[in-house]
Amino acid sequence: MKSEVGTWTRQKSIMAYKNACNYIPGGVNSPVRAFGGTGIEPLFIAQAKGSKIYDIDGNEYIDYVCSWGPMILGHAHPQVLKAISKAAKNGTSFGAPTQAETELAGKIIAAFDSIKKVRLVSSGTEAVMTAIRLARGFTKKDMIIKMIGCYHGHSDCLLAAAGSGVAEGNSRNQTVASSAGVPNVIAKQTIVVPYNDIESVKTAFKTHKGKIAAVLVEPVAANMGVVLPVDGYLKKLRDLCSNEDSLLIFDEVITGFRLAPGGAQQVWGIKADITCLGKIIGGGLPAAAVGGRAEIMNLLAPLGPVYQAGTLSGNPLATAAANATLDILVQKGSYEKLESSACELEKGFSKAAKDAKIPMTINRIGSIMSCFFIDRKVLNFADVKSTNIKVWKQFFLKMLEQGIYLAPSAYEAMFVSFAHTKEDISKTIEAAQKSFTKITN
Repeated sequence: MKSEVGTWTRQKSIMAYKNACNYIPGGVNSPVRAFGGTGIEPLFIAQAKGSKIYDIDGNEYIDYVCSWGPMILGHAHPQVLKAISKAAKNGTSFGAPTQAETELAGKIIAAFDSIKKVRLVSSGTEAVMTAIRLARGFTKKDMIIKMIGCYHGHSDCLLAAAGSGVAEGNSRNQTVASSAGVPNVIAKQTIVVPYNDIESVKTAFKTHKGKIAAVLVEPVAANMGVVLPVDGYLKKLRDLCSNEDSLLIFDEVITGFRLAPGGAQQVWGIKADITCLGKIIGGGLPAAAVGGRAEIMNLLAPLGPVYQAGTLSGNPLATAAANATLDILVQKGSYEKLESSACELEKGFSKAAKDAKIPMTINRIGSIMSCFFIDRKVLNFADVKSTNIKVWKQFFLKMLEQGIYLAPSAYEAMFVSFAHTKEDISKTIEAAQKSFTKITN
């Protein structure tokens, strides 16, 4: 089950996609899976193991999507599968409390200094939605600030785009809905400003004095590709929120347990009021969490007036997978191994691009990174959009033909897992070298 240059075939995936389109909108159950910007139909995956995935045509790929981040241990990790299998024998869902939920909550609280209580949910979207409701309930304010290019799920108030308002320093808020079906009256409760631009946040607070419930941010933007915070940015957000009696919400759905056990908050030494987690804490199954200060979290029903519920929240299979995953992550040397592999990959990509005279900027922290085909720093979404899409598309396709599975979007991150071996990294760098020599600007 291995792809080779010149023998790569996708016929079964092509037919499967055509069939899926008859039953599923766009043939996929999440838009980015459609390979929309690549020029080819999506691959249909049959199985995965370790660092590899295998499509229904029998091709093998070294996987750097890792199910969009959750598979930090690699696919089908034996200890995680064992935990899921053991839990499944006792039933797949109870709709009642289990000790495994409390065990997982305890591990999350032990990892994050800012979290004193936690509520388990089923997706990152749900976690962020709950965090915003909590912030509004706690502050008695309605508006929130989010950053352009940061994705926080698909709840209505977060599918907002900046017009010519606060994002550009104007005193008027002209945020509008960026998705059909979202009323502008809801979108206008969200102020959208550029990432890494603290002055635009100050302007928003001044313009909407006393009305802002929370600032919502990915501490490391990882849904427009990887964009790191500039020096002092996160601390200034923290100080602004404290001074304005607003809450700071960190969306660590990607960075939580990815950069360190305590996520970006541990790396930068910043405490959020509310933290959203997902992906890795599910161990490959649907699970997420929202946590924070006790006085905030105690507002949640049944204890307080802020309502939230979920039939499958704390699902026994998901909590089993999560507990097994987090037990492995806290072992000594785990994150050092990830850093070593990702650093080697970054150096290899950088040298290959330089040797081929392909302009490229790599943004990386820990085991997440992005390659932007641009010759300057990438600090916000405007910079991200300047990347050379023509070159990216060629690179993606040439890597795929050689058995390297990268995210099928120029605006997504690469993830390195524990399962990626030195041989995997070497093969990936070699594939990049070959790909760059065949790219035309």
